[in-house]
Amino acid sequence: MSQNLARRSVTSVKWNALASVIQVVCGLVQTTVLARLLPIETFGIYAAASAVVELTTSLAAFGMGSSFLYRHDTNLDIDRSAAVHFTLKLGLTLIWTALLLGGGALFLDPQQPDLGTAFVVITICAALVHLTQTPRLILTRQVQYQRLAVLQILDSFFTAVITIGLALNGFTLWALLANNVVGVVITVLVLYIWRPFWRPRLIWYPEGMRYFLSYGASTLGVRLLTDWLDRLDDAWTGTFLGQTALGFYSRAYTFAKFPSYLLGTAIDSVSAATYAELKDERPRLSKAFFQANGLLIRTGFLMAGLLALVAPELIVLVIGERWLPMMDAFRLMLVFTLFDPMKKTIDNLFLGIGKPRVVFVARILQLAVMVIGLFTLGFSLGIAGVALIVDVMLVVGIVFLLWRSKQHVDYSISSLLLVPTAALIAGLVIANAVISLIAPETLWISGAVKAVCFCGVYAAMLFVFEREKVAQIYQLLMKYR
Repeated sequence: MSQNLARRSVTSVKWNALASVIQVVCGLVQTTVLARLLPIETFGIYAAASAVVELTTSLAAFGMGSSFLYRHDTNLDIDRSAAVHFTLKLGLTLIWTALLLGGGALFLDPQQPDLGTAFVVITICAALVHLTQTPRLILTRQVQYQRLAVLQILDSFFTAVITIGLALNGFTLWALLANNVVGVVITVLVLYIWRPFWRPRLIWYPEGMRYFLSYGASTLGVRLLTDWLDRLDDAWTGTFLGQTALGFYSRAYTFAKFPSYLLGTAIDSVSAATYAELKDERPRLSKAFFQANGLLIRTGFLMAGLLALVAPELIVLVIGERWLPMMDAFRLMLVFTLFDPMKKTIDNLFLGIGKPRVVFVARILQLAVMVIGLFTLGFSLGIAGVALIVDVMLVVGIVFLLWRSKQHVDYSISSLLLVPTAALIAGLVIANAVISLIAPETLWISGAVKAVCFCGVYAAMLFVFEREKVAQIYQLLMKYR
């Protein structure tokens, strides 16, 4: 059992990592081309509509994903549990969709038809995606991610091709909405039509339904608060700073998030099922927790430091000078890149062992920090102030969760953070010192020198001080090829 779980976990991480690399490549190409072709305000309209929908999307899920993954006497039969989940999910999704579209008809400004169009399309697509959650959860619970990785790869490729094609042919808003439409089509094809491994069916099983709804209700608050923390900054920026400011902010956030997709998505999804399966085995749970977060921190610090250094060159050379107003927000959002994947794996620890209340308390604390910060820093510092308070909110939550995690797993915080933090600081200092001495004449040379210096110093320090940790991670990955 132990070897089988390890094999499935590592194999799944590899598949997800491959899919994440392809997603980042396609996403970077897509985001870069669209940023050059589309008006800044269009990104603001799309982000505003997305924020409104995603602020409430957890109501349709009702926390039942955690109900399915958590091992309980009522849900040990996967086929029956899947039917119960789908039955409840269908009803909740229909109610959520009707309420959201009805609310949009009442409150959206008819003088902004593009915002209304975006809202309707994103809502309908989100509802359809909700109805594909059951097969996703089956694969997640079994720690079998090959099909989900294929889905991610196909979605990334076709979304990039179609959205770029629409933008090149003069479409603006629909070039962005195609992200949602293509995603729905690909998801339904891969999970329900291509060699289906599970077929939807409705079931009446009161005991199972009570379990799903009661456990889901215990995690619903966490999910709602997480959605608010993820999207409240967008909603606030669009409302108080305007759609142009939101356009800048949304692109800063999008570019800053790309590094976390490389490993964060892969490890986050696998850790949820792994922690749930190891919830009663503290030594193995502690080892899995340390390895997942240790890898995320070391890769995250490398990518965030590198992007912070080359931000001016990256913005001008890749998407154009008109996007320079987002540079400060982009650099600040890289702190988010450092810690957001780690936040998700720590959340998964508490959800996997059946302690969602801890995450709920952390989210309440974070939401209070964000609301206060938005109205104090947002007006005075603009989108840079919004990015700064998002960073503060994230760090506050992680510190609280790490403190509480000590009750369930054993690890050393210095082993997690000391060497990568020192390597990050040393790399930034040395790279800036070198660039000030040689004063390159072109942006290309400046960016290349910064990148080489920082990556060289960072890698050298990890090699000198953490050879054994790096070797252990490599051996684990190679063991289950």
